[in-house]
Amino acid sequence: MFVDVVKISLKAGNGGNGAVSFYREKYVAAGGPDGGDGGRGGSILFRANDNLSTLIDFRYKRKYNAQNGENGRGKRCSGKSAPNMIIDVPRGTIIKDSESGRIIADISGDEPVVIAKGGAGGKGNMNFATPTRQIPRFAKPGFPGEKLDVTLELKLLADVGLVGFPNVGKSSLISVVSAAKPEIANYHFTTLTPVLGVVSVNEKSFVMADIPGLIEGASEGVGLGHAFLRHVERCRLIVHVVDVSGIEGRDPKEDFDKINLELANFSEELSKRPQIVAANKSDMASEEQIEGFKAFIAEKGLPCFIISAATTKGTRELVETVAAKLDTLPPMLRYEPQPLSKAELDEIEKEKHSFKVEQLDEGFFEVTGEFLLPILSTVNMEDYESLQYLQRVLRSSGIIDELERLGVNEGDTVSIYDFEFDYVR
Repeated sequence: MFVDVVKISLKAGNGGNGAVSFYREKYVAAGGPDGGDGGRGGSILFRANDNLSTLIDFRYKRKYNAQNGENGRGKRCSGKSAPNMIIDVPRGTIIKDSESGRIIADISGDEPVVIAKGGAGGKGNMNFATPTRQIPRFAKPGFPGEKLDVTLELKLLADVGLVGFPNVGKSSLISVVSAAKPEIANYHFTTLTPVLGVVSVNEKSFVMADIPGLIEGASEGVGLGHAFLRHVERCRLIVHVVDVSGIEGRDPKEDFDKINLELANFSEELSKRPQIVAANKSDMASEEQIEGFKAFIAEKGLPCFIISAATTKGTRELVETVAAKLDTLPPMLRYEPQPLSKAELDEIEKEKHSFKVEQLDEGFFEVTGEFLLPILSTVNMEDYESLQYLQRVLRSSGIIDELERLGVNEGDTVSIYDFEFDYVR
């Protein structure tokens, strides 16, 4: 089964929490704080794998979570960083942000690409000792790993794309010029998935893709072609295969114009791609049909080859011309990552410290905010300095200001998840 678009969720690992610990050893008085730092959470990387040709595996697993970093320990021992998660995808896969459609990466090279970064580990209490604060009883929590939904979109890496109406002989052509063995039959939509073949000619080689038959309206979602138009986008050269015999009752000239219209409707850039016309099934066409079509293509300013894939007539000349033309064309299209806008960066930063304050009852307020959870887990409620640290967080994040705006009074109860305290001005 050929799958070329899927949506998955990624969650990089959280950093480990810093440790609160004090050195204890016989005959060593006042050993001091020795809590180690937390380890870094695992990142999620994507890597091109040439042994894969479809995204079908992602149909059955949609969520990918990297491991969290280990928490710090006593004796200044840092927690172990989590291993990175590497996900293999077919070469040519585009990774987009599902919400905005922004291109994050084009997995066409050999190096793995980081898509979701793991969180940094929190600092242990050994980092907070000062001459005036010699016994810090708090540590910093680890930072959360990045979390995002992405869309994987496969755009095949092929130098040449074969386009044309169904049953014009594209599969026959690729089968005689390469080692590809697509299904060949005399009915429409025999080919249901793109087929790649390596063509060798004059000590050169290039990759040719047989794109399943386009029909009129394909760019608007009609037929099968609309699902595979994306695979033509990377092609450096288009070979437009036309049934010059008109054996199915269609006009080859109209076929040519209709397919080019669909390419233009799908992508203006695609309509400007260099194109060579292959007039196939010439063994079943009259001389008048062939000459009329050649004159029509000559008016378009395009090269036209009269071929018969069934008998291999003209196929050698066609692939030699294609190989020579490819030498003059720029390299295959690579998609550049699209950076986040300032507004998006500001929104992400705001989301990291977002919170909600509600008055649930007279004299009772509730505070929620995901960024508070790891902080609460490292605060020692029995220690004055640790509580001072929590108070500074509540003040700097704007939570205290929001409580005062809602009319909190001294002695009112404030609940932050499992932690409750009486408000004191």
